[in-house]
Amino acid sequence: MGSEYTPAKVWTPNSESAGTWAKINRPISGATHDKALPVGIHPLQLYSMGTPNGQKVTIMLEELLALGISEAEYDAHLIDISEGQQFSSGFVAINPNSKIPALLDRSADKPVPLFESGSILLYLAEKFECFLPEKPEQRTNVFNWLFWLQGAAPYLGGGFGHFYAYAPEKLEYPIDRFTMEVKRQLDLLDKQLAGQHFIAGDQYSIADIAIWPWYGNLVLGELYDAAEFLDVNSYKNVQRWASEIAQRPAVQRGRVVNRTWGEPWEQVRERHNGFDIDEALNQKS
Repeated sequence: MGSEYTPAKVWTPNSESAGTWAKINRPISGATHDKALPVGIHPLQLYSMGTPNGQKVTIMLEELLALGISEAEYDAHLIDISEGQQFSSGFVAINPNSKIPALLDRSADKPVPLFESGSILLYLAEKFECFLPEKPEQRTNVFNWLFWLQGAAPYLGGGFGHFYAYAPEKLEYPIDRFTMEVKRQLDLLDKQLAGQHFIAGDQYSIADIAIWPWYGNLVLGELYDAAEFLDVNSYKNVQRWASEIAQRPAVQRGRVVNRTWGEPWEQVRERHNGFDIDEALNQKS
């Protein structure tokens, strides 16, 4: 372990030690520059990036379109968080928290701004009456796991992912601490999936759509290059669940939207109609 850190009496930011994602972190909120957001032709306007949080919403929208719900057509505009685009005045007007994803529903007389991925999934599920059970006890169980994800994922992303993959130096204490928690979470999911097909029962729901981009990608080796380190193959039920969901056409489509890295067929910088995704996926050999 390196030299011990002694906190100052009053904290001040140190950009030199902030690491890879220094541009996305500030001690204040609000816009840094004036710039209007682009607007497409569809009722739903998504402003996002193909991170796990962004994938939740694009997978949900593609699942709705796969059911033939044309009202779920959307434009997906790239917000490059590494360049600070989430701090534009237009984006902050939709999401004052300056985090992707943000959605604007223009189908009503007065546009509805939405932020926080869990809130967006719940809104879309209720709006289109899909991927959310009607019975109160089943519905509540979906909510349990949807909100579990909202509380759990920061330990995986901002905790484990940051210190294992992005921090300027590898430090044993935070890596061990967050690895312990992530493995506890994987064990929890593995036990939850032992007796049922999906996270909240035998029905595919927004709980699966929320959890898969984080924990599905993780156990399939698509997140932080940490599969061997976390021994993800030992979580057999999570592996089964993750692999099955990965085969869903809507998941394959949604996971590539607003993505600018990976294989050419995984990159759809912006989506304005289904052909944008088709063109990319057709490049896969």
